[in-house]
Amino acid sequence: MRISVVIPVYNAEKYIPQAVESALQFDDVHEVILIEDQSPDNALRVCQQLAEKYDRVKLYQHPDRKNHGAGPSRNLGIEKSTGDFVAFLDADDYFLPNRFDAEKELFKNPTVEGVYGALGVHYYSEKAKEQYYQLFGDRLTTVYKKYTPKEVFPGQIHMLGSFGLFSIDTLTLRRDALVQKMKFLFKPHLQLHEDTEFLFRLSYYLDLYPGNIDQAVAMRGVHENNRITKVDTGIVDPAVSRELLWREVDLWAGREESISEEIKIHIKRMHRSFEIAKAPTVKKWGMILKYLFTDYKSIRSGLYNINFRYSLL
Repeated sequence: MRISVVIPVYNAEKYIPQAVESALQFDDVHEVILIEDQSPDNALRVCQQLAEKYDRVKLYQHPDRKNHGAGPSRNLGIEKSTGDFVAFLDADDYFLPNRFDAEKELFKNPTVEGVYGALGVHYYSEKAKEQYYQLFGDRLTTVYKKYTPKEVFPGQIHMLGSFGLFSIDTLTLRRDALVQKMKFLFKPHLQLHEDTEFLFRLSYYLDLYPGNIDQAVAMRGVHENNRITKVDTGIVDPAVSRELLWREVDLWAGREESISEEIKIHIKRMHRSFEIAKAPTVKKWGMILKYLFTDYKSIRSGLYNINFRYSLL
């Protein structure tokens, strides 16, 4: 295997050395591609030092040297990659020694286009643990049982509570399949949940298989400056960010003729649920009355979905 590991870097000078070295422990990692995204800290200098120290580390910035976000940074990393496979890693997360064990066997089958695994949690400080333990605990982010590739897309969309989740940190893809079958990679206008939207579409276009879903193959690094902190502190309105996510999924699903009407309706109801959640109080009640008469299931299912998915997406 020749794996390109793509790492978008923003405000992560403390964590990026560990992320890079966790990827370099594998002989199958052909290159580690760092996309430095105009960090306000000293991350660029740290990345330069890593690129000087390790031959397999390649450093890039966006052509205009400005900040573009995680999605466009991953897109640039995919564009620059030269491996046969692409894996992703956030700059404050890290791989475990078993990261590619399942992949080595599964990718012997040429029909396997992607493999996903389980993600663990590492708290970088007691303060971070106190703040986010209720959200993450010590639980694995994983799919709960082994599903066929055709079950992955509807499972994520329609039965998240019993299907589970997989993380971009645990995903490995055939580069050719990714580039040839995905009409778009990461959507640049989504500043949050861009990975969730990408995974929805990816599981529709590519055949994804479960790897190690019972043990963590990578660790989510939780600290006070995670992007989730911006949501938690109210800097980013979670209802707005989720409505943008589901609006994007709704628009995409509406253009795909082969997606079943049942799933399209469910997606539209999810969109409506978060549209209601973000609305001002007066408008919210008007929308609720409208859907009570036109599609009451948007309200019934929406209340469950909002409460349940706020802790997941």
